[in-house]
Amino acid sequence: MQFSIQREVLLKPLQQVVGVVERRQTLPVLANLLVRASGSEVSFTGTDLEVEMIATTAAEGVQEGEITIPARKLFDIVRALPDGARIDIKLNGERIALNAGRSRFTLATLPSSEFPTIDEIELVERVTLPEEVLRDLMDRTAFAMANQDVRYYLNGMLLDLQEHTLRCVATDGHRLALKETKLESSVSARRQIIIPRKGVNELIGLFESGEGSVELEFGRNHLRVRRGGVVFTSKLIDGRFPDYEAVIPLGADKSATIERDVLRSALQRAAILSNEKYRGVKLELTPGRIKIVAHNPEQEEAQEEVEAETVVDDLAVGFNVGYLLDALGALRGDKVRINLRDAQSSCLLQEEGNDEARHVVMPLRL
Repeated sequence: MQFSIQREVLLKPLQQVVGVVERRQTLPVLANLLVRASGSEVSFTGTDLEVEMIATTAAEGVQEGEITIPARKLFDIVRALPDGARIDIKLNGERIALNAGRSRFTLATLPSSEFPTIDEIELVERVTLPEEVLRDLMDRTAFAMANQDVRYYLNGMLLDLQEHTLRCVATDGHRLALKETKLESSVSARRQIIIPRKGVNELIGLFESGEGSVELEFGRNHLRVRRGGVVFTSKLIDGRFPDYEAVIPLGADKSATIERDVLRSALQRAAILSNEKYRGVKLELTPGRIKIVAHNPEQEEAQEEVEAETVVDDLAVGFNVGYLLDALGALRGDKVRINLRDAQSSCLLQEEGNDEARHVVMPLRL
């Protein structure tokens, strides 16, 4: 195997796949990238047995072959080389020789036959949508995913595909984030899949702000995403996601509409004196205003009053201020609407005049 390539051309696919490779792994070959040279292209594959990323790029002087190379060492060497350097990579026996100008490196390898790859998936649905749309869906919901929860099905993101709509939903049991978008064509049947947390984070890191499109291939046990010269595949979490629609409060007839930045700033100030463990703040809604109150065990107190358009007589509800701030950070637009039912129910936060993004925060008893 042999090929020649410009540093910047090689660095991009390495950046895309190296994040998949775990620093600690059960199999030595999982610390390596599978490098395949064929025709006029070279592909790089990284995997941790749950998530697989393949990035392909053009190269010169290609001699066919495949081998596995230490991922982190290869990436660090290429990144450290000067801009514009031309890199020659050649397999000599069981070693890889990497030459760039006066720099010479020799790396150990492992046979490609030891490298585990994900087979072809059993395709059940295919959807194409703009890259920026999918990134926005995930960006605005991923923060609500659970992390190492015993309810394993919460440690990921739900993709809910139905008719002309794709929804991304995440919850950790204390708050819920939902964002949806319309699809250009209808799907054959409703499908729900759960992508693991790592797969979601790798996908978000992969997307760029561009005008391209991505193709989602829904399999029975995998999700595959194709974007340009990159193919991402993730195993799915085998579990049943909670009935998230039941969590969204219905009949929330008490509401407040307020400038998003004004509310966000007031909550950030009040949070300074909130209880460090529970991060609780109380929202006291009265006609024309919202009062935010925070206490802590040192008997310190913060109060903030902000003007709001309210439909409420008198209502006080406690919430984790961090969850409220996360939801406000994921919303867009100048104004947000807070919908409430009573002092024991969760609140629903939405952009004014837009229900494509919904954020639910469970109440705290203060």
